[in-house]
Amino acid sequence: MERHFDEELQALKLQLMKMSALAEAMIGEAVRALVDRDEKVIATVYEREKEVNHLQVVIDEMCLTLIALHQPAAGDLRFILGAAKTNSDLERLADQAVNIVDKTTKLLQEPPLRPFIIIPKMATLVRAMVRDSLHAFVNRDTKLAGAVLIRDDEVDALKRQITVELSELMTKDPGSVSRALALILIARNLERVGDHATNIAENSIFVVEGRDVRHHGG
Repeated sequence: MERHFDEELQALKLQLMKMSALAEAMIGEAVRALVDRDEKVIATVYEREKEVNHLQVVIDEMCLTLIALHQPAAGDLRFILGAAKTNSDLERLADQAVNIVDKTTKLLQEPPLRPFIIIPKMATLVRAMVRDSLHAFVNRDTKLAGAVLIRDDEVDALKRQITVELSELMTKDPGSVSRALALILIARNLERVGDHATNIAENSIFVVEGRDVRHHGG
């Protein structure tokens, strides 16, 4: 019975890794559609969303089955409950990619506002946070999880920076308002991706140490 449990637990980890890779790819593709003005990429994001939604259902069922059949205790139970929370965060951060392409579809109908610098930088940061937070979770690596928590501050700072810059631009150029607002909202979407990655990292620490670091970082 223990061997079957270990095999099913490994299968759960693999599905989470697959879902994380899909969600991370969606973020990259959504930002690429915006920066490169590549409308063809948008359809790919919507297709991947269907895969992510399917995986969410599969993973939830796996978590319920593991609990019902094996009645795990202590660390294993925390891991499975943590997997269900991680599953939810991955689905929600994938939704942020969809929100970005929704806005990008409208932005591509207008001339670009300015060269993109901060948004691609934010995307690179949050994609790495997603990847590292998931690795921290499946490998029970609290050191890596802690590094993800620290990077969230950098994402927040970049979001504040682009908000200030675009707010100043709107004041000087009223014709830029709708595009600038859309870009501020896209930066907010990327910030939310970072928040979900942070949730997963916090979850990793709780699974390993039984310590809740939400809201106070330590």
